[in-house]
Amino acid sequence: MSENPVGSTLPTDTTDGIRCSDAEREQVRAALYAAAGEGRLTMDEVEERLARIEEIRFRHELADVTADLPVTSPDVAHGWRPIVAGARRNLAADLVVLLGRAPESTPGRRRLLLIVTVLIGLLFTVAIVVAAVHGFGSDGFEPYGIDAGEHGGG
Repeated sequence: MSENPVGSTLPTDTTDGIRCSDAEREQVRAALYAAAGEGRLTMDEVEERLARIEEIRFRHELADVTADLPVTSPDVAHGWRPIVAGARRNLAADLVVLLGRAPESTPGRRRLLLIVTVLIGLLFTVAIVVAAVHGFGSDGFEPYGIDAGEHGGG
């Protein structure tokens, strides 16, 4: 039989009787478009295979449409997406540990997370107080005196 497109849920066996879904047809369509983009198929071949996809009823028939195409490696996410996804997973795991809904992976992790959270909260509080005392103006920081008349510009 043939290899399936990467990320495909299509089985590689030839068991008759298992019907293919619209999502599986869409996976094969995406593989055909990718092959056309790489120059492996002409537009006539793509159109012919797309027409065949609509007539196919079973999974093993669907796998035959891409039998002569190489299996491509899965798309590796580039840029910030993997970094943001990893940070989101770590933050969620830390939050679960902080709330006590999961066992600590490392002893003392919950205490460390609480200390870091409190320190960050204090840092923001200090920054807000300093900004309120000093004030912000068009020229940067403008210190305010205790007496409101000093700054009035009167």
